[in-house]
Amino acid sequence: MPLWTIHHTPGIFTDDEKHQLAARVADHYEKVGLPRFYVVTLFHETRPEDFHVGGEPTPAGVRIAIDHIARRNPDQEARRRTAQWIRGMLQPHLERHAGLHWEFHVDETSEDLWMINGIVPPPGGSDAEKRWAELNAASAY
Repeated sequence: MPLWTIHHTPGIFTDDEKHQLAARVADHYEKVGLPRFYVVTLFHETRPEDFHVGGEPTPAGVRIAIDHIARRNPDQEARRRTAQWIRGMLQPHLERHAGLHWEFHVDETSEDLWMINGIVPPPGGSDAEKRWAELNAASAY
């Protein structure tokens, strides 16, 4: 499961932009073989007085934490490609905001500690996972 948690100050994203970004993120993961419903994107608007960088309030900021559980990057080059893809996905939404501080990081978490609707997801690339992708939902396998 990719989980994108996006903390941002007001005015960074419209509701339509949130939807567009979340859909583009899901599109990408679906293209690389994940069931679309694995992808969760959460937007958390944070007041500038509650968003501090270097100990100081930040008038315009975005901080994104991404958890990858369903798949892992096998090596440093794959991690670089992932970081470049994420940057490319975000830049069109963020570069128009003058003075914006933005950053992201990706954690790769053990899939052993993951369930959907109380079910351990099937192995990556398996027929069961392909079935989940077709259904766009978790089911017994």
